Amino acid sequence: MSRPTEVEDLLRTHAPQVLGALVRRYGHFDAAEDAVQEALLAAARQWPADGVPVNPRGWLIKVAARRLVDALRAEDARRRREERAEALLPRDALTAPPPGADRAPREDDTLALLFLCCHPRLTPQAQIALTLRAVGGLTTAEIARAHLVPEATMAQRVSRAKAKVRGVRFGRPDTWAERLPAVLQTLYLIFNEGYTATSGAHLQRRDLADEAIRLTRTVHRLLPQDAEVAGLLALMLLTDARRAARSGPHGELLPLDEQDRDRWDRAAIAEGVALVTEALRAHTPGPYQLRAAIAAVHDEAPGAADTDWAEILGLYDVLVRLVPGPVERLNRVVAVAMVRGPEAGLRELDLLRPELTDHHRWESVRAHLLERAGDAEAARAAYESAAARTLSLPEQRYLRARAARLAPGA
Repeated sequence: MSRPTEVEDLLRTHAPQVLGALVRRYGHFDAAEDAVQEALLAAARQWPADGVPVNPRGWLIKVAARRLVDALRAEDARRRREERAEALLPRDALTAPPPGADRAPREDDTLALLFLCCHPRLTPQAQIALTLRAVGGLTTAEIARAHLVPEATMAQRVSRAKAKVRGVRFGRPDTWAERLPAVLQTLYLIFNEGYTATSGAHLQRRDLADEAIRLTRTVHRLLPQDAEVAGLLALMLLTDARRAARSGPHGELLPLDEQDRDRWDRAAIAEGVALVTEALRAHTPGPYQLRAAIAAVHDEAPGAADTDWAEILGLYDVLVRLVPGPVERLNRVVAVAMVRGPEAGLRELDLLRPELTDHHRWESVRAHLLERAGDAEAARAAYESAAARTLSLPEQRYLRARAARLAPGA
């Protein structure tokens, strides 16, 4: 008998690989996704009681392929279509490489699925949404929260995207460059959702973060000279290196300045620093390289008090000129406050109010700066407001604990 969490982890790991295998062999993206979902449900019912198969991916491919062939037959009852659907299933299609077997990057069905989802006929927003759904395994609600749009809007976006890639040839595209920006943005969002989950009881979704790193490594192997690919991989490694120190003994969230840096993954930091150093040396900095450089400054500081905030602010000044989005500008506000004082940070923060006033991170940064400025009452109210706006339980607990610490008589 297998533990439910073990089964859930296996299903999340194999789902995009199974979907990629079916789309490569049959096409019919929509029907293939439905078949994979049915196979996942069957596995969720059977595996906890019967045990996980020796080759779980092969089991899922076998079940999903049968469901897909049945669906194709039902869709068109004519004998010729039925025979064609039957012919689409080779005798060896119900098997998969044994666990641990290496596959060349071009044979990685998950990567091919990733580039399919970033097809140029889709808008950038649709590319990201479809990839998060098909490759990242996020629910429509999670994708909607990541994009700050209603769930119904995101559901329509995903549905339209699937319809547009219906019939597109599966496999490595002729050129990578036109799809690469959307692919990198998608991998970045998948990693962010894994590193800090937007909702639920857990701070992190390690499976998503690990999958984002794995896929980015694959893209880096294929495009070793692309500085932004290297920058993104470096950013992920430098950020994920802090994973073990982000929670206290009781699961409480620990901010960067309170983390035990002895628990940071020094090997990951060294790899990330080497990647971004080489990328910055040879190329004009792009957004991912700059973000990685900021992460490297944090990671290389022996302690929080040793952080070179002036260098970080300088890097953010360059970044916001390239990517003048509200998230980048919000992160820059923190650096402004650390260099010029909390009052200066609050003035910068007010400029972002129209764009981010309903987002919990804007309110949590405001609370932190108000606390540093000595306005305990306003800071406590801002912490409470931020806690009410996030769907992450660890973040809620952290923000309410900060508010309680500032209560009169505490």
